Amino acid sequence: MQLTIQTEREVDGRWIAEVPELPGVLAYGATETEASAKAEALALRVIADRLDHAESKPVDVTIRVQAAE
Repeated sequence: MQLTIQTEREVDGRWIAEVPELPGVLAYGATETEASAKAEALALRVIADRLDHAESKPVDVTIRVQAAE
């Protein structure tokens, strides 16, 4: 499984990071790094929860950060 973290700066200056491969996984942060770290942690929690509830089989995970435009 390959996950991508996409980041974007909001009009109010906050950063938002999301993982498109996992709907609903998004996080805000004061910096791009903070938002990315929060999104990565949330993505890993979602994957762990799916494993705990037998909704998914164990897979190799690669996380790639896509630079903001």
